[in-house]
Amino acid sequence: MSTLLEKQIKVNRIVTTSPEHARAIEDPARAKIVEILYHQALSADQISTALKKTGYKKALTTVRHHLEILKTSGLIEIARIEESRGAITKFYSTSTKLLDFQTPEDFDSTYSKIINNTSEKIEKILKGLTPKTTKSKGKKSEEYSQYLVMEIMNRAVTNVLEKSNKK
Repeated sequence: MSTLLEKQIKVNRIVTTSPEHARAIEDPARAKIVEILYHQALSADQISTALKKTGYKKALTTVRHHLEILKTSGLIEIARIEESRGAITKFYSTSTKLLDFQTPEDFDSTYSKIINNTSEKIEKILKGLTPKTTKSKGKKSEEYSQYLVMEIMNRAVTNVLEKSNKK
């Protein structure tokens, strides 16, 4: 057998997600619901209307089903419950911001200097974080430590970006 193609693949992205989150947003309508609920609490009826405006025509019962899946996965939660004329209305919100974009083909060449600069700065931060996230030895625990570091960094960067959006 002869090799027709072989190339080194460099790891340049780590995606941190749980299987529950991945399954919850595999449906494009559910991903859109998370986007819609970012920074605003809406009822199932309001979500259904917002979905229609973005091209997702879903019955209210389907929207409620999607909300239950998202709630069970932890991507959304009930932010408010109102009572009006004996009826209960739940309002949902999320603490997750989905950024759904395609990286341009020239990303690495365009941003390589910034990536290298930022990598050096982050390396210093990670030296302080890593000991706090490593408890046991072994490959699995090493990957779990990396997961914790990525989650810490993700939430820290999110805090910074959210603060800058409010200014």
